[in-house]
Amino acid sequence: MKDDVTIVLEDNTILHDLCGVNDRNLRYIEGVLGSRVHTRGNQLVLDSPKSQDQRVFRELIGELQTHLKNGHAPDRDLIHGIYRSLHEGNDTELALLRRTVLNVPGSSTKVFPRGTNQASYIESMTGKDIVFGVGPAGTGKTFLAIAYALQEILSKRMRKLVLTRPVVEAGESLGFLPGDLAQKINPYLRPLYDAMDILVPYETVSRLEENRIIEIAPLAYMRGRSLSNAFIILDEAQNTTVEQMKMFLTRLGEGSKAVITGDITQIDLPVKKKSGLVDAVNVLAGIDEIAFSYFTAHDVVRHPVVKKIIQAYETQG
Repeated sequence: MKDDVTIVLEDNTILHDLCGVNDRNLRYIEGVLGSRVHTRGNQLVLDSPKSQDQRVFRELIGELQTHLKNGHAPDRDLIHGIYRSLHEGNDTELALLRRTVLNVPGSSTKVFPRGTNQASYIESMTGKDIVFGVGPAGTGKTFLAIAYALQEILSKRMRKLVLTRPVVEAGESLGFLPGDLAQKINPYLRPLYDAMDILVPYETVSRLEENRIIEIAPLAYMRGRSLSNAFIILDEAQNTTVEQMKMFLTRLGEGSKAVITGDITQIDLPVKKKSGLVDAVNVLAGIDEIAFSYFTAHDVVRHPVVKKIIQAYETQG
């Protein structure tokens, strides 16, 4: 067995994209393999005599090249997801990562999952009527839900996008706040608008709102409605009560989908109130039309320190 393995790439552009800015990806690959990885011209070289390391290295670089050809620039989250799947021999997860992409009309970029949990989440939105995304902040739950919703309404496969959340801080009593309903609830839905601002031009969002294709509403205003051919996102669902969650889920009309996101470690309800999200996870498991996607600190895609902060609090708890 040779003491190293060399992979010849088509050109230096592919090499640069694989290595990342300041060879950041290369250093991460070294870390997961535990062996030195370096470049030689348009070649990638792994210094390791271990057959297992050499096999994983070849397959990892092969997978990353496939993602590059599909327009998905490698980063540490993608590398980690591919490496874990290769290490576990999970061909199903590798195939899922390869095929999963969101194409938002009018957006300058495609949206790719940053790991297998995100890919499964997107796939669930395609195949299920109701999807719960449960996990800490920064794992892409809300962003991917917005991206999927925009893909559907801008492609005219769905008629309407409804954004809602419980307004715990205002006690669901918004009458004392200045402005119309949209102005009152807007600050609470800012994360959803931040996601839309990343994905499509401001003019697109304004046009959709003017034409009432995007609608915002506090959760309390959903009672008595039936929403057909709509994509409905309930954000911060850990702060719903059991009664509110049941009310929301039963608003779903023909041809509609709902995505419910929340972090069960960040419940702001009074102590004696049970979270509707926690309750739904227990009560609704086993219903075929409903999927649950769970995220952990390992899925955090914000600044790397955020992942460490979440892990530190989880350890203390």
